[in-house]
Amino acid sequence: MAVWEDICYNLVRPLKTLRQAVSDDPRRRWLPRTPAMAAGLTDHIWTVKELLTAVPIPPLGNT
Repeated sequence: MAVWEDICYNLVRPLKTLRQAVSDDPRRRWLPRTPAMAAGLTDHIWTVKELLTAVPIPPLGNT
């Protein structure tokens, strides 16, 4: 269960402390970001459906 919580925290849940100010769009003040976005691991906030349908790629070297 802890793995699911970690994945949701890092990919699905935007954190207020990681948001970035937007200066080029007068309708928007902040750009929400997740920890994975802040770390450069993804470029968007994932949905739960996207998590459940993602196919993990095994690391190289495992036999």
